[in-house]
Amino acid sequence: MRFIVSSIIALFCLELWAQNTADITVAADGSGDYTTLTEAINNLPYYNYQRMTIYVKNGTYNEKIKLQQDYITVRGESRDSTIIEYAQLREDWIKNPDITGPAVINIEADDIVLDNLTIRNTQPQVGPHAFAILGTGTRTVITNCNVISKGGDTVSLWNYKQGMYYHSNCYFEGCVDFVCPRGWCYIKDSEFHQLKKTATLWHAGVDKKDKKFVLQNCSFTGVDGWELGRHHYEAAFYLNNCTFGKGMADKPIYHVTYPNKPEKNRPYFWGDRYYFSGCTSVEQNYTWFADNFKSCSDKITPNDLTPAWTFNQQWDPENKTFPYLTKVKFLNENTILLYFSENLGITSDFKLMTSTHKELTFIQGKGRDIIQLSAPTPLDEKDFIESLRITSGCIFTNIARVNNIMLISGDSLVLNILK
Repeated sequence: MRFIVSSIIALFCLELWAQNTADITVAADGSGDYTTLTEAINNLPYYNYQRMTIYVKNGTYNEKIKLQQDYITVRGESRDSTIIEYAQLREDWIKNPDITGPAVINIEADDIVLDNLTIRNTQPQVGPHAFAILGTGTRTVITNCNVISKGGDTVSLWNYKQGMYYHSNCYFEGCVDFVCPRGWCYIKDSEFHQLKKTATLWHAGVDKKDKKFVLQNCSFTGVDGWELGRHHYEAAFYLNNCTFGKGMADKPIYHVTYPNKPEKNRPYFWGDRYYFSGCTSVEQNYTWFADNFKSCSDKITPNDLTPAWTFNQQWDPENKTFPYLTKVKFLNENTILLYFSENLGITSDFKLMTSTHKELTFIQGKGRDIIQLSAPTPLDEKDFIESLRITSGCIFTNIARVNNIMLISGDSLVLNILK
């Protein structure tokens, strides 16, 4: 017998995991579980198999942190009043390294979400490397955040093999390649402010031609003479409906080479790939950012520039549907396995009611795409004709998204049985 889902979710709740659904609350005034993020992170499970949310109340937290467990959301009470800051030059850290890392937020895990925060490297020099965020994980989401440094490489997400990053409604500030992803990156509805006559954007997509940096509906400002972007390795930039403020240099995105040190130059097989559509300047529309999507070998249009397309269909952080069931399997007459399209989080009190009103109790499967449940009486085909209704607990998405989805009591998984 094979069970395949034709539709799913009669009812579902889009949860933003605010204070009332947080696993841990941090409050500088002592009203939460911990007064610092460092304490909260130190008390996370060593092996974390499903999403946990750290809710950070308003306040200034002078500390730098390292996230090593997967599936962590750090969410602030308010974007401008929940501030994580620390003064750290990269060169100082190299001279005197610590276990936390050279950034204010150091990410060494997958599926991290940062939301509704200000993250600020407060070292005072304009120019030298000073990370606000440094990451080596994949599927990193940054939304509704101010990410600020006076130095270079403000946001450095550097998983060059598998890195996928999504940012929206953010403000980025810094100098010298201050948003510099390696891998795939999608940014929309965000502001960039350049503090020096240097490049704002940087990208590296060395080993796969489909790695790209997509920016939609973004605005750029800076000091007089600021540059839009550059790269040292294979790269692809796609800018759609972006606005360039006063003072931008008449200098296209460019490939940096070293004529006097050829050993530093990497292979460059795919050529210059800088694509623009609907971009305008408040001063002068230079020819180098005129519409040229038609010249792209992918034959794309602006409507094609979705997150799913950007990430080569490997991840869709804007997906608003719950992971679908792929199969139901009988282990014995009382026990079944539910197979989902991706791994999920689940509470220990999770229970389902079958089509024939038999109760299924959760046994195991937290953080997996397979969930085991059992019933006190024998199960058969008739129990799965229509739906499985949640009667207790909840089940929720683990993979990083803009909005993580939770199914709660009263929601249903709707099935069709194919013989």
